Amino acid sequence: MGKLNGKTALVTGSGRGIGRAIALKLAAEGADLVVNDLDEGPAAETLAVLEGLGAQARAVVGDVTDPAFAGLMISEAISAFGGVDIIVNNAGYIWNTTIQNTSDEQWEAMLAVHATAPFRLLRAATPFIREAARRETQTMGRPRARKVVNISSVSGLHGAATQIAYAAGKAALFGVTKSLAKEWGRYNVTVNCVAFGHIETRLTQPLDDGPRTIAVAGRDFKVGLDPATLDRLRATTALGRPGSPEDAAGSVYMFCIPESDYVTGQILECSGGAMG
Repeated sequence: MGKLNGKTALVTGSGRGIGRAIALKLAAEGADLVVNDLDEGPAAETLAVLEGLGAQARAVVGDVTDPAFAGLMISEAISAFGGVDIIVNNAGYIWNTTIQNTSDEQWEAMLAVHATAPFRLLRAATPFIREAARRETQTMGRPRARKVVNISSVSGLHGAATQIAYAAGKAALFGVTKSLAKEWGRYNVTVNCVAFGHIETRLTQPLDDGPRTIAVAGRDFKVGLDPATLDRLRATTALGRPGSPEDAAGSVYMFCIPESDYVTGQILECSGGAMG
């Protein structure tokens, strides 16, 4: 018996990297999964891996910034598995530049994916959460424990040059987390946030042989870190290394298990002890 048997978890941006690692970690403890990616290929790959492990899973392919997306994600969880127990707001990407070169479009895109999309998903879940809590209180005396984990960044905590829009979006999640923890405590829902430091993903890949880009909705965005920056990050990290997606998933998992049922409204920095 896993610690999450009988639970249904939603993980956005779980076609690759940290999101996929989170989905696999939760599935390994018995959760049913609704996964998501902007692109059909990565979503299908994650779904195949989960099913290969014996997990029950569904995929919702789509853009989390689409106003209709949140309703589709929640509806899929309810129709496939009967409800929602864990929500992990993980989807996101970077679009970096200095403030004088940051366009309104860039600013709004970073707020849309990192702040507005999580807000919409949580708002869409509210009718189910409220009704389930009422029903469970009547039948069991109190609602079953449910979890929200919002994924942020040390850039939101400490700031980062060329990341003013990204950092603003990630910082917004701290307010969402602390406010919703107060609203949803009555429903026995804990709401916490993990701020990642240097985790090895396609966004932080080494630029040993020139510039790298990723495609998001048909547009290319620069990603990666130059060797000097990577050396500086290692030197200023207490553990002396970047984190793996599995390291990142472990920190999210801690907020999803019964042992954290009395922990809410917290910001956990998962950065290997990065110094400022």
